[in-house]
Amino acid sequence: MSVKPPADLAERVVIVTGAGSGIGRATARAFAQAGARVLGVGRRIDALEETAAGHPAIVAHSADLSGPGAPEEVVNAAVDRWGQVDVLVNNAGATKIMPLADTTDRAITDLFGLNVVAPSLLAREALPHLRRSRGSIVNISSTYGHRPLPGGAHYAASKAALEQLTRSWAVELAADGIRVNALAPGPTESQALAAAGLPEATIEQIKHEEASRIPLGRRGDPDEVAAWILRLADPATTWLTGQILTIDGGLELT
Repeated sequence: MSVKPPADLAERVVIVTGAGSGIGRATARAFAQAGARVLGVGRRIDALEETAAGHPAIVAHSADLSGPGAPEEVVNAAVDRWGQVDVLVNNAGATKIMPLADTTDRAITDLFGLNVVAPSLLAREALPHLRRSRGSIVNISSTYGHRPLPGGAHYAASKAALEQLTRSWAVELAADGIRVNALAPGPTESQALAAAGLPEATIEQIKHEEASRIPLGRRGDPDEVAAWILRLADPATTWLTGQILTIDGGLELT
């Protein structure tokens, strides 16, 4: 998919979490193609290096965002290298299929730790730099942040929390000129289901069922999602804040 990149992203410094695959990989590459300098963050350095291959503007940075001190270390890595942070894309997250009968306190804590706590602490650490640059935060939610997900209620709840953080931060930080928006993709081709530990047969069944429910008849492509993340982050998008943009082939309408 070829999309003309926004001109206003040239020389901007962008942190993209979850950059080792899927939407995060496509987003890191799209920002780099638009002239931005990108810190691609994730757990697996080999996957991050694959993201950065052929894109000298992307620097791979391995970090466990749930670890103590990780948010500060990630932001410092970008500032030490480039002297600024203009955009934070909170894309890293976990998908968890967890019916109520199988719910455990540890699973809930881990899920919210990565999907809610880590983005919050990253935003806090980036805040002084975003104030200086009058920058932007883009949180990656999900259609299921505002649509029921039987069997995955806590995942849906964690994304609902991220959407409410988006709205609240948008109002809180407006006086600083910082825009905060969220993109809520529907089912998109990625490694998320495999990372959730599901067997291949189950993954294929889920993909087929998801595609059959989407009005446009297919799952999304990461490049399609990345194109909208760039638009939300583009400084030329001057009057848009606190919004949740759903891009899901019409799934939320069903």
